[in-house]
Amino acid sequence: MSGVSEQHADELMRGARELGIELSDRRQQQLLAYLALLIKWNKAYNLTAVRDPDEMVSRHLLDSLSVVPFVAEAGQRWLDVGSGGGMPGVPLAIMFPERSFTLLDSNGKKTRFLTQVKLELQLANLEIVHSRVEQYRPATPFDGITSRAFSSLQDFADWTRHLGAADSRWLAMKGVQPDDELQALPDDFHLDACHVLKVPGCQGQRHLLILRRTS
Repeated sequence: MSGVSEQHADELMRGARELGIELSDRRQQQLLAYLALLIKWNKAYNLTAVRDPDEMVSRHLLDSLSVVPFVAEAGQRWLDVGSGGGMPGVPLAIMFPERSFTLLDSNGKKTRFLTQVKLELQLANLEIVHSRVEQYRPATPFDGITSRAFSSLQDFADWTRHLGAADSRWLAMKGVQPDDELQALPDDFHLDACHVLKVPGCQGQRHLLILRRTS
């Protein structure tokens, strides 16, 4: 795989183990194939600000895998909003082939890349949607909605409330704990849980904030 080395493969397996995740050979191969596509397309499409392939295992793959336990305990239908280069949606779709993941982005270059990822990795459980989130109207609500550095918590809640149901979970991946954003949460949302994410190889803080609708 172009751009992907044995060092990347070792770092992925070692980091996944630190996260408590045992990767099968197939899942490891799919994650590395995704990384190879990300490296290749990033040169022309500017999919991610991380340009160094040596940083992408920790900052993209392992960062995405860090929320696996929290997705595992939730429902079957997931939406990744502002998916960009496909994080965390693509790694999660690889890890949970029995669940469905919709990746939404308003940038046509990024959705073209994601469509190529779906085809090359043969991810039948992946749907790619090119749309603004406010205009997206699926037939049924999602069990879980993820975002990674997409927007403020207030905007995340406001723009996606029509996409979830009373028992849905909103998973927002953040750097430092955004106390000011929590203060500005809409009245119909509340913080259900905040988890510190320890991502192998990542410098700086990582937090997962789980939001629920206030009944």
